[in-house]
Amino acid sequence: MTRPSLTDLNAFVTVATRRSFRRAADDLGTAPSTLSHAMRALEERLGVRLLNRTTRSVSPTEAGFELLNRLRPVLAALDEALDAVQAFRGNVTGTVRINAPRLGAALLVRDILPIMSERFPDVVIDLVVEGKLIDIVAAGFDAGMRLVDSIPKDMIAVPFADAVSFVCVASPAYLESFGEAATPDELERHRCIGHRVPNGKLYRWEFERAGQMLTLDVNGSVILDDEELMVEAAIRGLGIAYVASPAAEAALTDGRLRRILAVWTPAPEKIGIYYPGHRAVPPALRAFLDVVKAARS
Repeated sequence: MTRPSLTDLNAFVTVATRRSFRRAADDLGTAPSTLSHAMRALEERLGVRLLNRTTRSVSPTEAGFELLNRLRPVLAALDEALDAVQAFRGNVTGTVRINAPRLGAALLVRDILPIMSERFPDVVIDLVVEGKLIDIVAAGFDAGMRLVDSIPKDMIAVPFADAVSFVCVASPAYLESFGEAATPDELERHRCIGHRVPNGKLYRWEFERAGQMLTLDVNGSVILDDEELMVEAAIRGLGIAYVASPAAEAALTDGRLRRILAVWTPAPEKIGIYYPGHRAVPPALRAFLDVVKAARS
């Protein structure tokens, strides 16, 4: 048997992971028909069927899953070996396109980009703020940043930053006028600043205490789609805001806001940088990920 080429094996891993000739072809920069022909040729060369094909989807056979599971660590080790050689070529260069929500982007600018600028001055970080959870591969991004629980399962996640809590905050003046809420149910008599999420829906406030979970629709005269604006509205006494803790950190520290319902705060959620696991990691992205990992150590 003639050994398959590395190109064909990498193409198989991409198709088997993406479960689509079209999406895999987009990743590899080729035509779906060309990729389909290459996979049939690979199956003929190996003498075994690797992929089940329908008009709408592609999935690995039992033999395909076996080959996929064995190839992934081999290709990952090969990528690492090639990245190691890049160090002998001189400075790492390239562009890393990252998709992140506004607060996550602010953390990257504060904690990661200064280190990248110092260590890898020839790497360009193209940071795009996006509230929606998008398909970063289809949109042409190298990596994304989201709450770990919302990261797609076919991506590789790298922990980043401290876990984020969601907190209820209000200005001292508002609390003097309307009093504090002792329980989430008491929010019904308060002015609450609504949060419209990227899909157009209003965010339902979540609370937890001693294993008891509550999810509430709140009322108020202001609805915003940006957490920084929500914090500013709360500072101005327009009502109670429910935001990620980093958004309110400065205002809580200097006393412009006070936290309420602290005993009902849900468990913190972890943030992660994620990237596709089925393609080679370019040196510039590898450098960025190394800085992120070092920042966590």
